[in-house]
Amino acid sequence: MLLADIIMSTATLIEGARPFGIELTEAQATGMLRLLDELDDWNQRMNLTAIRDRPSQLTKHLLDSLSVQPFLQGRRIADIGTGAGFPGLPLAIVNPDREFTLLDSTAKKLKFVDHVAQVLGLSNVTTIHTRAESFRTPWRFDTVTSRAVGALGRFVEWSGHLCVGGGRLLAMKGREPQDELAALPSGWKVAAIHRVTVPGLDEERHIVEICRSHDKVETGSAAPKQRPEQNGTTE
Repeated sequence: MLLADIIMSTATLIEGARPFGIELTEAQATGMLRLLDELDDWNQRMNLTAIRDRPSQLTKHLLDSLSVQPFLQGRRIADIGTGAGFPGLPLAIVNPDREFTLLDSTAKKLKFVDHVAQVLGLSNVTTIHTRAESFRTPWRFDTVTSRAVGALGRFVEWSGHLCVGGGRLLAMKGREPQDELAALPSGWKVAAIHRVTVPGLDEERHIVEICRSHDKVETGSAAPKQRPEQNGTTE
């Protein structure tokens, strides 16, 4: 990339992250651009993603991934169906004190994720080559995210066992999935639906926050609501 393009992309990331309560450092922005550079390089040999132009990568890969930041809970985060590492890798860059486990059933994509984690020195990233429904672990996660798992009911069925009591499943969606809300498995409920605005992206985005039926939620939080304007990057 030309120096002017790098400066512009860095500014886009720093400004674009602020609505999510993230004060992105230049080092973090540089790491994210390196992630995209590696993605471009690997895409020449294997099809990791159909999004190839840099402006779309900045919005649809990086800033879209960061939009879930205000809703993360706890220290252990799992990203289900991570693909080429989204949202897991960008979130790991801005949350060095949190542990991220990225799951996918496609080994070649996880090979890329491992490569990027090594290049960027992300010691807080672990990859697991498996399907969520088959994954068994002695610990569970405070937050489980996914932006590629499909219907909400399937997300809960496949991933619910990975979530601690009081934890959250966060489904990243486009339009508000009203037709999917009534199909949640027994024992689960919608805690909140957050409409988020990704800077530079002229598309709807919603994050559906799901918890166990017996978990307490704030009064009225199950109704659609806007993302909070301020939130820290770590707990």
